[in-house]
Amino acid sequence: MREEIAKAAEYLLSSRHTVALTGAGISVESGIPPFRGPGSLWEKFDPMEYAHINAFLKDPEKIWKTLIAEMRDVLMNASPNAGHFGLARLEDLGLMGTVITQNIDGLHQKAGSTDVIEFHGNFAWLSCLECGIRKEITQVNAVDIPPRCDCGGIFRPDCVFFGELIPSQALDRSQQASARCDVMLVVGTSATVQPAAYMPVIARQRGAVIIEINPEPTPLTGTTSQVLVQGKAGEVMDELVSAVESLKK
Repeated sequence: MREEIAKAAEYLLSSRHTVALTGAGISVESGIPPFRGPGSLWEKFDPMEYAHINAFLKDPEKIWKTLIAEMRDVLMNASPNAGHFGLARLEDLGLMGTVITQNIDGLHQKAGSTDVIEFHGNFAWLSCLECGIRKEITQVNAVDIPPRCDCGGIFRPDCVFFGELIPSQALDRSQQASARCDVMLVVGTSATVQPAAYMPVIARQRGAVIIEINPEPTPLTGTTSQVLVQGKAGEVMDELVSAVESLKK
């Protein structure tokens, strides 16, 4: 057993309130490309042209036919991987509380996590720009682009575009969970996108242990986090859950 894995497992077993913060890296193994870095979505699309709220409002048909159509195909075919299932398993063991995610793919819920704060919304849902009604994307006729509500309004993905604020409820709940936890698992995030990247800082300031699971060090490493387990999220979570179950016996 790796020393870092053993240390992380011991921290989890001694924690009363554990929170996870996840980013795009946990879903890469499910076939969902990250938004930043090599092979990312923003290498293919200019985010200011395709992912800014002003761009959507100016030409929703263009955004639906390009960025949203591509994301829909990818996300609709994605399934949870060992990283998502590992966090759900920790919840089953009574060792994981809230999962704060920057992802919009809904894979934590599909894996079985029951308390998920979606910092940037969920692409599986649409909301009408006119009346505000929400519908699952699978329930909306996408033959006509952009799809329209019965009221005539245009549907938009129920996720945060550039130029929009994080939903206040998600931000408030995330800050409260971060301030309350004893241990925070930071999984698959570069910890550079604010305000999500500040959640581990809040947790550490309140005395929590921060455990990173990432392929490479991040700005948190050595300053905010006490443990860095390097590797792919799924592989590391498999190791970590196995270690926890072994020590728990």
